[in-house]
Amino acid sequence: MLLLTMGASSCSYGVMFTMLDDFRNSFGIAESALGLIVGVGFFTSFVGQVSIAPLADRGRARQLIILGLGLEVIGCIGMAFGETFKVLLISRIIMGFGAGAALPALRRVIIVADPENFGRNLGRILSFEVAGFASGPVFSVVLTAPFGIPGPFIFLAATISLFILVISRIKVPETAKEHQPTERFAIDLLKNRAIASGILIGVALFFMLGVFDSLWVLMMDDMGSQPWIANLGISLFALPLVILGPLGGKFVQRIGPYRAGSFGMILGALFMSGYGLVPTPALMLVVFFFHSTNDGFFVTGAGVAVGTSAPLERQAGAQGLLGGIETLAGGVAASFAGVAYDHLGRATTFVGTGIIMLVLIAGARILAGSHWSVRNVVPKSAVALDIVS
Repeated sequence: MLLLTMGASSCSYGVMFTMLDDFRNSFGIAESALGLIVGVGFFTSFVGQVSIAPLADRGRARQLIILGLGLEVIGCIGMAFGETFKVLLISRIIMGFGAGAALPALRRVIIVADPENFGRNLGRILSFEVAGFASGPVFSVVLTAPFGIPGPFIFLAATISLFILVISRIKVPETAKEHQPTERFAIDLLKNRAIASGILIGVALFFMLGVFDSLWVLMMDDMGSQPWIANLGISLFALPLVILGPLGGKFVQRIGPYRAGSFGMILGALFMSGYGLVPTPALMLVVFFFHSTNDGFFVTGAGVAVGTSAPLERQAGAQGLLGGIETLAGGVAASFAGVAYDHLGRATTFVGTGIIMLVLIAGARILAGSHWSVRNVVPKSAVALDIVS
């Protein structure tokens, strides 16, 4: 049920992205304003994950899940009936805070409920999130035609509301009151070199994704590729993440998240450089195939690294810190990728991205220290967890 909830939350993002042209054509909202609506949600999600999410480690996991999902419902309703820039912006801000509060709490519950298999479970989280996001355009097409712009948003609001009712009645593992952490925010976790190392692996991943997602279609178009091939590529890139996520998470947990995650990002850096150097769309698709398969296996490395380095009683704060910084890294990369592409060209942009990724992984290796070689990792806890119904 929690995994399905995460999929529905991610689906709301997929729906919103595919409705931007409808907002422009129906309400006359400029492209720059639509870009601000999209961007502000990621910023508020970052703030929520860093500041609000740690409350889930202090006996309020289920409360945060319900609150965060409730905010997402309100945001969806606002997006459904908003017809002005101001209303849509406020709705997107609410959705961002909701996701920032709910998603780390959801991850925490899934991790602490079965720590022995948390690598596989993180892979399942990834699969449901990616599948939910990828299904957003489908719901947009199916529901917008008969019901207009409100259709897909109202459907998601109703679906998430149903999940809220179910989650309000399930049993949730919470940290015992006498062992709850006293830290209000999660920033102090960066003092842990192993956690900081895992976060650098995540930054490398999302920096790569931010550049790739923002430039893939444009790059393929400039190379003379058919539009349908470029658009299909975005969907196909997500497919290995959905299929291989659980298997890859289990593999990363067994081999060791620092070595496996770093190895995956080193290969990712080589593939990104390849996008800048290959001369034809056909060869670009060959690189694309190996790149997407590599990510499917190793994309959970950062989450497993941070999860195994943080105690169970602080998993929400750790996962929120990781997710927030990853989101910020992806946003920064996407913002500057277009400028670099326009002024420096394809080769410099993608080879430069690969070099930045390698520098980040080198930093992760230095910070990991003796943790680099750990295998068969499992989150540890010295405190008690209560099962709260």
